[in-house]
Amino acid sequence: MCDYSLHHVMSTPAKVGDVLKSISFIGSSTRGFCAAGEPSVAVCVLPGTELAFASEIECDRAIGFLPHRRLGATLARFRQVDLDKPYAHHDAIELPNGQIVLLTNLSEGQTATVLQLPADEQAQRATPTEAEPARAQDEPVYIFGI
Repeated sequence: MCDYSLHHVMSTPAKVGDVLKSISFIGSSTRGFCAAGEPSVAVCVLPGTELAFASEIECDRAIGFLPHRRLGATLARFRQVDLDKPYAHHDAIELPNGQIVLLTNLSEGQTATVLQLPADEQAQRATPTEAEPARAQDEPVYIFGI
């Protein structure tokens, strides 16, 4: 929901219509979403939230001087991965083709609009760490900055 907000970044929950921006937060080694125009406030997104990016989604490559990798999609669904690993990044987006991209690997400066919150928003807010794990046949294919 908010890997990057930990204890030192103010946060607010995402709402339908919010315009989010991918950003590296000051004092943190991870990326996430902030409200457009409010770079010091993390926006916490619930698993299942649908996002529409303003342009094709891009992620950084492992070697910084190479161009960003375009992923061929503008729509994504927020989800969490690797919840059993407490020191791993959990926040990710899933593309329509099933590819999963960690938020921390998204290129900075991209904007996305919150289209829809999950149907059972209240239950997810009450128990954010109980996201349904991926089944063996649905193992995610992670996209790293390669």
